[in-house]
Amino acid sequence: MMEAGEIFDVVVIGGGPAGATAANDLARAGRRVALLDKAGRIKPCGGAIPPRLIRDFDIPAHMLKAVVKSARMVSPLGVVVDMPINGGFVGMVDRADFDEWLRARAAQSGATRVAGAFERLTREEAGVVAVHYETKDGVPAQLRAKMVVGADGALSKVARQEIPGAQKTKYVFAYHEIVATPARMAEGDCCEIHYRGALSPDFYAWIFPHGDTMSVGVGSAEKGFSLKNSVRALRAATGLEDAATARREGAPIPLKPLRKWDNGRDVVLAGDAAGVVAPASGEGIYYAMYGGRLAADAAREFLSTGAARALAQPRKRFMRVHGRVFWILGVLQYFWYSSDRRRESFVKICRDPDVQRLTWESYMNKELVRSDPMAHVRIFFKDLAHLLRLAPP
Repeated sequence: MMEAGEIFDVVVIGGGPAGATAANDLARAGRRVALLDKAGRIKPCGGAIPPRLIRDFDIPAHMLKAVVKSARMVSPLGVVVDMPINGGFVGMVDRADFDEWLRARAAQSGATRVAGAFERLTREEAGVVAVHYETKDGVPAQLRAKMVVGADGALSKVARQEIPGAQKTKYVFAYHEIVATPARMAEGDCCEIHYRGALSPDFYAWIFPHGDTMSVGVGSAEKGFSLKNSVRALRAATGLEDAATARREGAPIPLKPLRKWDNGRDVVLAGDAAGVVAPASGEGIYYAMYGGRLAADAAREFLSTGAARALAQPRKRFMRVHGRVFWILGVLQYFWYSSDRRRESFVKICRDPDVQRLTWESYMNKELVRSDPMAHVRIFFKDLAHLLRLAPP
């Protein structure tokens, strides 16, 4: 329960993986934290999480709806390449359950949950920021805090109000349908990724298992492209047209991290609000939670020292660890997803054992594999052969 006139140490705006992680870390550290979230919002997401996330953020096994042991890549011409995950796996979660579990954990750690839709920030006294929101009953209300973590998604109102240039972010728009898993696919431990211009002119389409349900979705940054028609076509092509549909969801996904995540005063961003979604793959859950943890670290330093420069640390730390990977994936997306001819070559490259091993090791551990430099050299020359059409079909 909140006390009248209470001033929180931190108000976290947004209860997705980034915001819930920041709130949990701060509450566990003994800080007075409020988690403001608009109830009922579920982000469209395939739900893939790597073992690194499960370890670093103490995710219990029961949150996994499925355990994926391989990925099936499908080319524009229908060439199928299976990429087994030797000695590893990808966990699959349903965001409706996963996000709520993260919010509940934050509350158990001591965070105060508040249901409402964020409106704006104001400052009426030194050292205090007022967070204006609308309750679920439409009543204006506010929270007061020493600082704010903005984790309110890709179209972040916090970022657009507080961070110069945030409104210029480019997006991929994602849409998926959660459908009942057919009996013939009930034991599936493979995710499908379809690279075909008809399904997405600049990204990809997917089918990810969630146990009793499946996520069937697509992403694209091309305005006017019908994501719903694409998913309908994918379902028809894969025998899922008659599967019962549990829900439909769509949302923008940022294409790259913002240049600045803090306002130099009392606000820092995390998650999609900061733009931390990996290019090419669209993966965002791990990066959101890692960013939420960095925001919590910065908030603790800010509260302890009063030094606003602490709020610049999350972006510096994030880019130091993951900036190179994001750059590489951005180049990959820009080049290989640009035409069906290149997508065809990209899928064929995925047959290569070096590509498969380095891809999965990097994905599962969230760091570039540096222990085998010759494998990277071999991949470079194989890529070059495909570009010059010297490689066999």
